[in-house]
Amino acid sequence: MGLKATLSQPLARYIARRYQRWQHRPETTQRELLAKLTATAAGTAFGRAHELGGIRTPADLARQVPVRDYEALKPWFDRTQAGEADVLWPGRPLYLAKTSGTTSGTKYIPITKDSIPNHIEGARDALLYYIYRTGRSRFLDGKLIFMSGSPELEMHHGIRTGRLSGIANHHVPAYLRRNQLPSYETNIIEDWETKLERIVDETLGEKMTLISGIPPWVQMYFDRLTARTGRPIKDLFPDFNLFVYGGVNFEPYRAKLFESIGRPVDSIELFPASEGFLAFQDEPGNPGLLLLLNSGIFYEFIPAERFFEPDAPRLAIADVELDRNYAIVLTSNAGLWGYSLGDTVRFVSLRPHRVVVTGRIKHFLSAFGEHVIGEEVEQALREVMAQTPEVEVTEFTVAPLVSDDPATPSRHEWLVEFGRVPNDPAAFAAALDTALRRRNTYYDDLRRGNILVPLQLTPLPAGAFQRYMKSLGRLGGQNKVPRLGNDRKVAEGLLNQSA
Repeated sequence: MGLKATLSQPLARYIARRYQRWQHRPETTQRELLAKLTATAAGTAFGRAHELGGIRTPADLARQVPVRDYEALKPWFDRTQAGEADVLWPGRPLYLAKTSGTTSGTKYIPITKDSIPNHIEGARDALLYYIYRTGRSRFLDGKLIFMSGSPELEMHHGIRTGRLSGIANHHVPAYLRRNQLPSYETNIIEDWETKLERIVDETLGEKMTLISGIPPWVQMYFDRLTARTGRPIKDLFPDFNLFVYGGVNFEPYRAKLFESIGRPVDSIELFPASEGFLAFQDEPGNPGLLLLLNSGIFYEFIPAERFFEPDAPRLAIADVELDRNYAIVLTSNAGLWGYSLGDTVRFVSLRPHRVVVTGRIKHFLSAFGEHVIGEEVEQALREVMAQTPEVEVTEFTVAPLVSDDPATPSRHEWLVEFGRVPNDPAAFAAALDTALRRRNTYYDDLRRGNILVPLQLTPLPAGAFQRYMKSLGRLGGQNKVPRLGNDRKVAEGLLNQSA
């Protein structure tokens, strides 16, 4: 075992003990953090306008700071982006994380001197926790690839601006830089397909031990490697034993990804966002992600079914319950105040607090009152794929198919790109419909009442999702296809690319 792998073991134990201290006092940890955040920002423009200096409790925060999304906070963000200091947080941001919004166009999220450790240490500690739990650290002696956006940053009113993954690339610890791939010259290539070919060039023949990225784009990388060599990943990278991912649910991609590899490898799920690093998988095999309660973010949770109500409750960590779907609201040392992240989670453990990501508050399907969420369609698909092992799914999305003709009832349309198609597509569609009915009582009621008829399965040709994302300029990097929508924008875009 090399020096890095050896030295990581005592560091991993130290980090784990430090985490365990705050895990035993989650409510106190969060209340103390809230007091620190409001006291620090009391003299800012936002702090004066919202009397942050008088906030002592979560109830005070809920009373004085409304829940806002990016668009509602945009006047404050605009002042920060224009170079004004002391707007949302003391001083000016170190960076602006540029990200694509579903309703707001391009978003610029501030990252401050105080919040940058949240992003960097969260990812670092996920690896150290894995070492602590498993004792496996040899991956640190090999080559590591982080499939990310370009690390090349532009100046925006004197503030360095770029994709979060590119910003984080500048903070990779020095002891890992010699292990890191791809090269800077390759990483700054904007065209994803060109960049992917260069990554294949640089990694073939290397001792790859850790591969990290969003699953569909890692799958593209594996496909290119196999197409180039005719060999599975296990033969190309026999030392590859750790896959780190985040951004989407891994389950729909798991079967194909491991088939491409040719053997099982360990995996760690992360919950990163431009707004903050929220959680990571702290126990191998446990799907719950440890919520980071001592990392500069104060959390509030709104029951998802009440999110759009004007008097929706804002619950602190002390008030959450197991197995309930919550929308996340953040207050943080990045200068985010009552910020609606847009993601929804479900708690699977309260000691410590672990969550699974269930979807997006705006990415649900309720065109007919069914309020189907991403977790439900992904679970339904996973169940049916387990029953039909010959099937391989590359990507999918679900949209409403609304009929204007009373004689032709409405339904859901599942647009699926198969790696291997079902032997009996009609039976596969029927099984999907049944699985979704078991998970969502509203959908089941609509089906029982014949308001909706069985779902329509629409297979798409190979590469349809990639062509669609490329047409939007969102191929690769941190970009993801929505699982669900209340309109047919994504569906029609996919069908147009498949014509």
